[in-house]
Amino acid sequence: MAVCLVPLSGFAQTDPENFPKHSSEVGDIQLPNGKSQRDEILKAEREQNIKDAAKLADLADELRQALEKEDRFVLSLNTVRKTEEIEKLARKIRMRMRHE
Repeated sequence: MAVCLVPLSGFAQTDPENFPKHSSEVGDIQLPNGKSQRDEILKAEREQNIKDAAKLADLADELRQALEKEDRFVLSLNTVRKTEEIEKLARKIRMRMRHE
């Protein structure tokens, strides 16, 4: 196995001023209706988070009811799938909230 080392001195120096700035530093894009594109995106994500949180609460309640119905220590496949659905939905909400 051969390793080839290339000196980096011939490559262009990186200048921090040439890097793209954060979107808040560059300026916001205005939509044709005059509203901020970023604000509209955040508003839509907030509304979707509220809807998903309501669905998440419903799924959690359904899971609780399913667990209470189970009279054995073995869970049904449907119950396990419900936990997976809850996990996916919670992950979607978390990723949307982390996105900025």
